[in-house]
Amino acid sequence: MEYAEKAIVASNTAVDHDCKGQMKAAVYYYKEAATLLELAWKIRKDDPLANEWCQKSHDYVNRAEALEYQIQNEAANNMESINQDKVRLKRCKYLLKQALDMDESGKEDLAIDTYTKAIELSLQVKKEISDDEMIKNLTTLIERALDRAEKLKQSMESNSCNSSNNTAVIHKKIVQNQTPRVIETSKGDLYTEPEKRVLLFTSKINNKEYVPFMDVDLLERFQLTIPFTDSDGLLTLSSEQKKKIVQWIRPDQLCSDPKMVVGDTIDFYSIKQTIVTDCSFVASLAVCAVYEKTFKQRLITSIIYPQKHNGQPVYNPFGKYMIKLHLNGIQRKVIIDDLLPVGQYNSLLCSHSSNKNEFWVSLIEKAYLKVMGGYDFPGSSSNIDLHALTGWIPERCAIRLDEKTFNADGLFETLYTRLCKGDVLITVATPPMSEEEERRTGLVSSHAYAVLAVQKVNDLKLLKLKNPWAHVRWKGRYSEMDDKSWTSQLKKMLDYDPMSAATFDNGIFWIDYTSVLHHFDVFCMNWNPAIFPYTSCIHKTWNTGTGPISDLYNISENPQFFLDVGNINSGAVWILLTRHITELQDFKENREYISVLVYKNNGKRVHYPNDPEPYISGTRINSPHYLCKIVINDKTPSKYTLVVSQYEKMNTINYTLRAYATCPFTMKELGNSYDPKFKTTVNGEWKGIRAGGCLNHSTYNDNPKFKLTVDGLSDSEALQIELKAPKQYQVGVEISCVGLNNTNVTAKFKSKSSGSYRLLFTKYIMIEIRMLYCANIICCTVH
Repeated sequence: MEYAEKAIVASNTAVDHDCKGQMKAAVYYYKEAATLLELAWKIRKDDPLANEWCQKSHDYVNRAEALEYQIQNEAANNMESINQDKVRLKRCKYLLKQALDMDESGKEDLAIDTYTKAIELSLQVKKEISDDEMIKNLTTLIERALDRAEKLKQSMESNSCNSSNNTAVIHKKIVQNQTPRVIETSKGDLYTEPEKRVLLFTSKINNKEYVPFMDVDLLERFQLTIPFTDSDGLLTLSSEQKKKIVQWIRPDQLCSDPKMVVGDTIDFYSIKQTIVTDCSFVASLAVCAVYEKTFKQRLITSIIYPQKHNGQPVYNPFGKYMIKLHLNGIQRKVIIDDLLPVGQYNSLLCSHSSNKNEFWVSLIEKAYLKVMGGYDFPGSSSNIDLHALTGWIPERCAIRLDEKTFNADGLFETLYTRLCKGDVLITVATPPMSEEEERRTGLVSSHAYAVLAVQKVNDLKLLKLKNPWAHVRWKGRYSEMDDKSWTSQLKKMLDYDPMSAATFDNGIFWIDYTSVLHHFDVFCMNWNPAIFPYTSCIHKTWNTGTGPISDLYNISENPQFFLDVGNINSGAVWILLTRHITELQDFKENREYISVLVYKNNGKRVHYPNDPEPYISGTRINSPHYLCKIVINDKTPSKYTLVVSQYEKMNTINYTLRAYATCPFTMKELGNSYDPKFKTTVNGEWKGIRAGGCLNHSTYNDNPKFKLTVDGLSDSEALQIELKAPKQYQVGVEISCVGLNNTNVTAKFKSKSSGSYRLLFTKYIMIEIRMLYCANIICCTVH
């Protein structure tokens, strides 16, 4: 009980200093007490008081953090006027820096305008401050801006004069070389008008506009004369935030030197989730941070604007930011201000970096949750969140140990080999768990964890996970509490010390793969689209009235696409179907189930879901994304039919179908091959004597009959017959030729049948009916 007794002494000392207002001393002793209780918990984990020690340890850490915020806040209050002057000076310097960047980029008009704004703001601030050093800095800034603006104006006037002397020659060249200016898409050609309508319609999400991100948006103006406030207002708070909210404040009110990123790279250790229920989102940020640090590529920080030429985001003292997210089939821009919710002692009530000067976590979260309707976020899935943040290809892999098709070893090899290459980002989530199971395992129910690393040591398979809460860790095998499993060799190979880890709970832990399969239920993976050199996409609308509600019997009117991969012997094509979501309720509870069916049908339209049998029969899921993988080898065909499927279609859906491939391919929509010039609909019924039944019955000829007469003047005519009936009946069509315009011409047919009787729907297509003028049609159903 030595550690517990020392913890009591330390905690009593902390409380004493806390009551006397001696906050720095209290912080020290609270942290000391927390560490001692962690050690006591590790050594005597079977003690009846073990859980209480664990809880007390977290309480002391939280109190220490609150005091640190208070210390920082009081220091800020003591220097409030000085800090405000520094903020204003920083805004002036920011304007000058923006002007210099535009100047270097050759944007002379914009540069002169921004130099002018920097001068005007600097003159105004200079009048309002009394600090001699700041006044000196502002004077230097004004002189630099004036000097450069004057030189730019003189240069532009000189160029204008030279230009006027050559106007005729230049005009002639322009006329000779003039071509229409077009805006091209990433797929290399123009959007069609229907695609533009889809993207425009789904720009409005939760009653706010998020327009597609274009090159012109790189010229977004972030330099203002006053701090920016989002015209869409403050985000809706969660119930827990509403209880604790004190005010909304900006980063420069929280610290004296706010930054987007501290240092050259972001650190996954610093990411911390608070009371917003977005664990999947915070886990997504963590795996992106690991990627950036490992591969030295900006993946998540590159979506924040303004930024430097190297793509690193910068703090904007005017408080305006643009975040680029992948939403509804395309990159879109989200504009936010930097007002953040804080509680007592200016503690942030949103996810944040443990580095008090760093704000990239809080601002990306704010942009994403603005789209999602506010901080009262119901939760999501990491593959959805990561797709929005990065555009990487989302995939879910459910852990189903009882299913023969689940290949646990193959999945681990994929995780192990592809994560280290930077091909994939991975998170893993737990199923619903009882409170007892949570306490026993150290895991959190229905919670997402970031997969930081996957390791294989001989036959041992291990994963390194991070809880977005930044505390609460696994208690089972290979946790810091497991003395038996951690051999000296293993510690050295993984550079891990369980004793050191036990002293500080940052939510990071090692766990063996077998335990992951037992305690977690799904891996969420997002694949780097850069591994596919070929891609193409189509944006479409599927209207409610097109086709039946259920496509269990008839898919002839479902959206269908032709895929041709050419004559290759190996490769892969991944098909991603993304349903566009525009309403808050749909974010909270996905209401549509979608899938893609793949047929070896030589690229022809498919009419019945099981004729032919699908090559890949996708499970319909209520996620906005569905991924289908086609593996190509020397035995697979080169042409496929892709069919978009929706379970019990009740609403119009807008969607994007995107293909990624390792080989060149062609993908295009399949139109209806039969475009009738004339169409007739006849309604009738099988009743009484007219219910003749199938050919097996002597009453077959009593079935409803129709006579079709055409002019028959063309050498080739086409006829399409559709028969629809209640789904409990199997129906069919028989057609026979009874007359020709030219009796010397042999008809293409004497009689034809729609084949086996089908439930609900029969579609019978006949083409090239040479010189026909009259035919009999019999509609029949099983007696």
